[in-house]
Amino acid sequence: MSKWRSYLDKFRGGKRSPPRAPASEILWSAIGAFIGIFAIHQLGHLNHLQGSDGLFLVGSFGASAILVFGIPKSPYSQPRNLLLGHVVSAVVGVSCALLFDHHSGLTAGLAVSLALTLMHLSRSIHPPGGATALIAIIGSEQIHQLSYW
Repeated sequence: MSKWRSYLDKFRGGKRSPPRAPASEILWSAIGAFIGIFAIHQLGHLNHLQGSDGLFLVGSFGASAILVFGIPKSPYSQPRNLLLGHVVSAVVGVSCALLFDHHSGLTAGLAVSLALTLMHLSRSIHPPGGATALIAIIGSEQIHQLSYW
């Protein structure tokens, strides 16, 4: 019974749960996330991305929106990390897709691990960058045709 109680305490956050943000911060977080995701979605439509490709992009940037607007003081949420993390990851993902079989699980794993390595080395870790690298591998032919664009 003690293990279950310990697990439930941990699940509830124990002493490590952050305090609830003030209502004004929650409101501005929601507005920022809405505007950011709407803008990314519209950019996808300008590039004529359809179906799952648009969802992949919005998913990757959705995670970024949570970091940037939900926990803006996190080191992973800083503008440098946001921009460099996505750019480094995109370049790595596209390079892997061009150099290797872009439908291979090995290529997907290589792209994400190389992106993480370069984000570490450049001190620009942004966790959603892993999804950005992966999109270049698992995206449709339309994504592959975009290449470095």
